[in-house]
Amino acid sequence: MQPSWRSGCPVPLEDLRYVRVGHWGFDGRVHRGEVVIHADWATGITAVFADLFEARFPIEQMVLIDEFDGDDELSMAANNTSAFNCRFVAATTTWSEHAYGRAIDINPVQNPYLRGSIVQPPAGTEYLDRSLTEAAMLHDGDAVVSAFDGIGWSWGGGWANSQDYQHFSATGR
Repeated sequence: MQPSWRSGCPVPLEDLRYVRVGHWGFDGRVHRGEVVIHADWATGITAVFADLFEARFPIEQMVLIDEFDGDDELSMAANNTSAFNCRFVAATTTWSEHAYGRAIDINPVQNPYLRGSIVQPPAGTEYLDRSLTEAAMLHDGDAVVSAFDGIGWSWGGGWANSQDYQHFSATGR
């Protein structure tokens, strides 16, 4: 869990759970993915990924953020689906929902973050046209958004001041 967790993180290590799930890859094959999530949400997240598996929703890769030295930008650029990472919201000193283990980002390239002219990751620019229907993209009411909605999590694709198409969280932030 290093460097994703360290002393001073807002959630103690014992409150986090390592979860492995099956998922369909971009290659059409079954893969094992891994995330770390807050213990309160481990069962719900397992159910969400079971729904995504049944829907054959493709995920390019799903490895711990530690594989990217805790660097969210590197993880996004690699199109990595990830959850826990003890980090601040970009350009602030406010803890991200990821730092509490109650947020997940899915296929960041196909589902970029957009605020003004900022697109993260930059490779996501070609996916800003949300009328596209590529299988890895998220859309309001689709199987992925519905699965997270089923456990009470909110999607960042509907935010008013920015769109975080990759982001789901327990708090709606």
